[in-house]
Amino acid sequence: MNEIKELTNKVIQFRDDCNWKQFHTPKDLALSLSLEASELLENFQWQSSHEAVAEKHENMKEELADVLMYALLFAHEVGIDVKQAIEEKLQKNNKKYPVEKAYGVSTKYTEL
Repeated sequence: MNEIKELTNKVIQFRDDCNWKQFHTPKDLALSLSLEASELLENFQWQSSHEAVAEKHENMKEELADVLMYALLFAHEVGIDVKQAIEEKLQKNNKKYPVEKAYGVSTKYTEL
């Protein structure tokens, strides 16, 4: 079994053990994913990246875990194969951002 599927199964098992599936509609999972991502971002407020990572690394790890768990639950609920979705998106990004044009620049693909 691949690692993503294994992790998804563990998250689903926890959710089911707590009887939370009833609250996990695609809309609510997407909202929760956004909220948890904001909590991750909050760690950087009023600090440089270096300071924030040095001082809040453990909290960042927990918030990132929340983001990833909600992402796995969302993918499961709407029938998205995470591995396939990432591989397909990487292929699109490789076309949008060819290395010879995008190397070392942060320009949007429409301006390359």
